[in-house]
Amino acid sequence: MQEISATELRRRLESGEDLVVLDVRESHEVAEAAIDGSVSIPLGQVVERRNELDPSRTTAVVCAGGVRSARAIQALTDAGYEGGLLNVTGGMKAWLEQQAG
Repeated sequence: MQEISATELRRRLESGEDLVVLDVRESHEVAEAAIDGSVSIPLGQVVERRNELDPSRTTAVVCAGGVRSARAIQALTDAGYEGGLLNVTGGMKAWLEQQAG
C-alpha cells in the first residue's frame, strides 16, 4: 500500500497537483475538521459509492489516524477499483498537528 505523509499531501495540494482527497471518517468527525475540497464517503459506504471517485486521478485517503483509510484502500482494491490510492499516514491528527505547527 502506497502512503503519503500529511506534510507531503499539503505540499502537493498547495502546488496545485490534481489529487482527490477522500475522507472516510463519519460525518460528525468531518464536521469538526476537514481538508478543503475533500470528498466525504464514510468507510462503510466506500465500496458501494466508489463510482463517485475518478480513477484517472490519484486519490489520497484520510481518516482520523490512518487505520480506516488503510481499510478503505484494501476494500476498494478488493472491489476492483483501478485508480491510484495513497494512505495518508497519521490521518487528520497528523494534518491538524502539522497545520498548528
